[in-house]
Amino acid sequence: MQKVAYDCDVLVTGGGIVGLSTAYAITRAAPGTRVTVLEKEQGPARHQTGRNSGVIHSGVYYRPGSLKARYAVRGSAEMVKFCAEYDIPHAVTGKLIVATDRAELPRLHGLVQRGRENGIPVRELGSAQIAEYEPEVRGLAAIHVGTTGICDYGAVARQLAESSGAEIRYGAEVVRIDRRPALGVAVRTADGAVLRARVLVNCAGLHCDEIARLAGDDPGMRIVPFRGEYYSLARPELVHGLVYPVPDPAFPFLGVHLTRGIDGGVHVGPNAVPALAREGYEWGTVRPRELGGTLAWPGSWHIARRHWRYGAGELRRSLSKTAFTDAVRRLLPAVTADDLVPAPAGVRAQAVLRDGTLVDDFLIQEGPRTVHVLNAPSPAATASLPIGREIARRALTSLTT
Repeated sequence: MQKVAYDCDVLVTGGGIVGLSTAYAITRAAPGTRVTVLEKEQGPARHQTGRNSGVIHSGVYYRPGSLKARYAVRGSAEMVKFCAEYDIPHAVTGKLIVATDRAELPRLHGLVQRGRENGIPVRELGSAQIAEYEPEVRGLAAIHVGTTGICDYGAVARQLAESSGAEIRYGAEVVRIDRRPALGVAVRTADGAVLRARVLVNCAGLHCDEIARLAGDDPGMRIVPFRGEYYSLARPELVHGLVYPVPDPAFPFLGVHLTRGIDGGVHVGPNAVPALAREGYEWGTVRPRELGGTLAWPGSWHIARRHWRYGAGELRRSLSKTAFTDAVRRLLPAVTADDLVPAPAGVRAQAVLRDGTLVDDFLIQEGPRTVHVLNAPSPAATASLPIGREIARRALTSLTT
């Protein structure tokens, strides 16, 4: 067999929380394994990890037996423990999920059943009991989920990077991958550097499908970016903790919610509108090649035909602050448009199949010498520690075969 001088054993693309958790898990499970993480930005957690609402999800929403349910329930407890161990700001606050329309009551009851199946303590509340937790919130009924919390995921990612012992290379955008199943992978970055590894782990988030194709694998899906727009609440005293609407089960989005963060401020949002670039945090950010790729994917048109009414509502709330305020007022009647101050947006990397199916669970695929994480939106930050261990298990197995 040809002799190769490897720069590392495992090469991870993507310095978000999932990639860094994977590096951390590999070095914990197999001390001495050489791990390098390539991140195209100048620091960790610059995209999905650092632009979410900071919620440690309980796992109440997710189908029993799914990866999301298993990893979120396990991961939420582990995340609280990790934050406590490393003195990272966090709090277990609990949250309310509130029904504001009679049509939502059966779905709310379904969440009670789902929570119990997932082993999560859930308290059912009548209309008058909502005020025990949130005096300004109104609804017909609600459930209280006590294990939900908040933390600083950017700080978690930085701690994972430090504790992993991996070599982290920032400003290292992957532009080419040469995979040879008998030997491993060679990766070229934009600055011309070449790294050789035995196994490649793809945790590239918004660009994970592109990395899979560079490696020679057909992911069978495409990332369709959805921008989530947020406001900050100018009167944070209106909200004591976390308040969510009852989600629509047809979509992997949780709806506009209210989140008191670890800094004491309250985030309002997000909605979910198609982004015009994979990192399209503003309407004015348009990347024609990326937009063309989204429009050329048959799944995008299937989504548009199937869910145009839902999409029109989200678009209206994006373009009209009045419409967004009306959505918030269903939960929090005291809020006014003047209470909502624009805040930085995030973009969700949503995997979409060719037939328009929005992939609802975490999706991990393997190829020769490669492990691809192809769908890891919320609650991936919550679940990042057990997800990292699963990816690490697969990467280490590939090292020995």
